[in-house]
Order: sequence, then C-alpha cells, then structure tokens
Amino acid sequence: MAKCEICGKGVSFGIKVSHSHRRSNKMWKPNVKRVKAIVDGSPRRVYACTRCLRSDKVVRAGTVTTAAAISAE
Repeated sequence: MAKCEICGKGVSFGIKVSHSHRRSNKMWKPNVKRVKAIVDGSPRRVYACTRCLRSDKVVRAGTVTTAAAISAE
C-alpha cells in the first residue's frame, strides 16, 4: 500500500543504529493518503503522497478548484 501512484515513491530501507551501536534493519514509509482524484476525466480513489498533494500534481475531486481546473483544460 505504501506507494504513491503519481510519483512512484515507495518504502526505503536502512539500518537503525542505537546508542550502543547495535544495528537493526529499519524501513521508512512515505506519507501516503488515499484521496479521491480526477484521473482521465473521471473521479477515482488513488494513493498519493503528501508531497504530490502539496505540489498540485493531483487534482482532487469534489473541491471548488476542480471545476476550474477541468474547464481550463
């Protein structure tokens, strides 16, 4: 689930190091939200990261700006 359908951002892996330098595997997940967006002219539920939501790469369905964005196309 933790994958943005817009930019493809997914989980990344690394090593967590404690104060005593014990190492264990760690996974960082992107902040992904399930939103209703306009995809190919029709509303659809998609998983989008908050970076794409903030940078207006996703046109949200059901908002006032949606009508203006569709009429501008």
